[in-house]
Amino acid sequence: MGSEWLLLLLGLGVGTLSGLIGIGGGVLITPALVYLFGFSQHNAQGTTLALLVPPIGLLGAWTYFQQGYVDVRAAVLICVGFVFGGLLGAKFAVDLPDQFLSRVFGTAMILVGLKMLSR
Repeated sequence: MGSEWLLLLLGLGVGTLSGLIGIGGGVLITPALVYLFGFSQHNAQGTTLALLVPPIGLLGAWTYFQQGYVDVRAAVLICVGFVFGGLLGAKFAVDLPDQFLSRVFGTAMILVGLKMLSR
């Protein structure tokens, strides 16, 4: 199986988990690109941000919306902040050493995981 198929399967699996439990694709895709595909941390993060550009969550969000589980006001406000925050974060990240960036990413994942486990 070529790497194109593996990347497609990665997207399918992460998309399924995203729709199922609402986990951000970057939390799963970025480490997968680093550890399974040998991407650098910078390349993995940039690629993950690039794949978020199209409306990938549109159908999943529509399904939740139909059931009354979407706060449209909150989603729009977060989206606007996310656009500008993504630009700001990317401008900082590209100048950081790869190892430091990887540690920041890992620390963020651990902290989020600990907070979710303590609920």
